[in-house]
Amino acid sequence: MTWLKSALTVVSLLSCALVAVFFLLGPQWVDRNANQVLGDPGRAPTPEARALHAQLIVGDLHADSALWGKDLLKRNDWGQVDLPRLVEGGAALQMFTAVTKSPRGQNYEQNASDTADNITLLAMAQRWPAEAHDSLFARAMLQAGRVQEAAEHSPQLTLITTQADLTELLARRGRGDSIVGALLGTEGSHAIDGKLENIGGLFGAGFRMMGLHHFFDNRLGGSLHGESQAGLTPFGEQAVRAMQDKGIMIDVAHSSEATVRDTLRITGSDALIVSHTGFNGHCPSPRNISDETMALITEAGGLIGVGFWSDVTCGEGVDAIASAIRYGIDQFGVDHIALGSDWDGSVTTPIDASQLPHLTQALLDAGLTQNEVRAVMGGNMARFLAQHLPSN
Repeated sequence: MTWLKSALTVVSLLSCALVAVFFLLGPQWVDRNANQVLGDPGRAPTPEARALHAQLIVGDLHADSALWGKDLLKRNDWGQVDLPRLVEGGAALQMFTAVTKSPRGQNYEQNASDTADNITLLAMAQRWPAEAHDSLFARAMLQAGRVQEAAEHSPQLTLITTQADLTELLARRGRGDSIVGALLGTEGSHAIDGKLENIGGLFGAGFRMMGLHHFFDNRLGGSLHGESQAGLTPFGEQAVRAMQDKGIMIDVAHSSEATVRDTLRITGSDALIVSHTGFNGHCPSPRNISDETMALITEAGGLIGVGFWSDVTCGEGVDAIASAIRYGIDQFGVDHIALGSDWDGSVTTPIDASQLPHLTQALLDAGLTQNEVRAVMGGNMARFLAQHLPSN
């Protein structure tokens, strides 16, 4: 039976090797394949475009980089965002959004809320603590902790939670400091695990923007990609009011149009964010809400983050991003348009964070004035934050 023992030993060793590969290389392999930089980045920025870019407040409303477990302080040769690339690209503000649930087989048309969850396997591969295997709130807190820890260990990254923090960041950048302000948001309010008190917990951890939905309906109401297309539930109305009372900005990027209308009705004068999207009139897509609903958001003072991937821009180059931004300005006004890349959100983009000057060049080539470029590249985001962040 020596042969049998030898065979069992080989099988055991192979099993151990496969487990080791799963834990050590699995998350990076998924990240490499899910978050690629492909497509035409546009022409190299001219000296004039680079000079303008150096004067800009550059900000982005949506990146899922804290999900993947990579070191945000080191330059990686995969994915789309890390601190060295943000600094190289001249970024001043980056919203890091916590992804807590993603349905297996997710699509833009319709997803059930009770399907298997992609994030659970990623959590196991990254060896997240046991509570984060089951609790979506714990998953959000874990990702917030990654950003907070990075900020604590680098003088070039600071967490922005108040108007005073934002003022200090901009003052430091005005003095020539290469520093990036990180903000925290959620990719859907299933992150509260159905408990209103968890909104306060997220606020205490530094979250200042909360998306209401992701790719499925949740207890708050209907997703743009869910089964019901319903508006806010009574619980959802309570949650929105609680966010508003805390001073948390509300993101409706994945919400149904009925939910958007309900949220506008409840929040009154408080403006909404659509953190990463395109415009249906520019790029007909089930990922983009109608121009009519977008007009309701912008008429109420909302801010629209234009995405960088082809499903929302209908093009694979940086010129498609510039074209979407041009459309947004023409239709809804320059004051309401910002950047919402969706970097590291399982999308392919033509540029990463280090190549933001290429977008400035593309916007100039698309006919935007310097003042329009200043607004959409981050000026509008900084103004919106100054108006809606808590004072202290």
